Amino acid sequence: MDASRQHLKDPALPTRAHVMPLAVFMVFMVLLQLFGTFIEWKHPDAPWWRQDPAQFIYPIQTLVGIVMLIHYWPVYAFDWSWRWGLVGVVFGILGIGFWVLPTTLYDVLGYCGKPAGWLSALGVAARRDGFNPAIFETPAAYWASLGFRFLRAAVVIAIAEEIFWRGFLMRFVCDWEGNYWRQPFGRGTWISYFVVTGLFMFAHGSIDWAAALVYGSLTYLLCIWSKNLGACVIMHGTANFCMGLYIMATGKYGLW
Repeated sequence: MDASRQHLKDPALPTRAHVMPLAVFMVFMVLLQLFGTFIEWKHPDAPWWRQDPAQFIYPIQTLVGIVMLIHYWPVYAFDWSWRWGLVGVVFGILGIGFWVLPTTLYDVLGYCGKPAGWLSALGVAARRDGFNPAIFETPAAYWASLGFRFLRAAVVIAIAEEIFWRGFLMRFVCDWEGNYWRQPFGRGTWISYFVVTGLFMFAHGSIDWAAALVYGSLTYLLCIWSKNLGACVIMHGTANFCMGLYIMATGKYGLW
């Protein structure tokens, strides 16, 4: 349903629908940061949920995210399109190529240890330590962990972030004192570019800021070019799926 018509029925509904999935998603991340250190115990005898608390937090986070997206689904106007969907796939592959380039260069150039200075600022690092499903010895648990990780990244995050960054925040920045839902999707302004892309950068770790700037700029370009939210979601989903394949092929779990 169009956001303007939803606004007439319930002025707060479109905003809730576009903000709450990502907000709740981030609450789980904050809880993991706050309490994960108390739970975590890096020891061979520790149970899996203590060796890496993310292994049980992420699936719960994913399921809650799916429930919220399904609940608010009628509000979203994705305008799915084969044409723009294919363009989104191309942009996603291009964008994630820039994202993994620094750590790829780390290996190609034969670095050891942690580079300093501008190399560190660009994200040139080994990126080996992170979410690793190999913590599980049984195949069923391994594939369940990996499946939830891909579902979380390529579906839930892709939708939750794009409906927030592009569906809500770009509009809000353009007319935050008025009825921002009357703003057309994909309207480009310099202020929305700097605010949305800047916040997207800072939502990631500092090691990914350079990559997030490039990726966020490409997504912004796709958004104002296509005027199609579905294309942005497909770009994000493609990028995260390809990054997952890259991670599993190279063992660079720190990208997750």
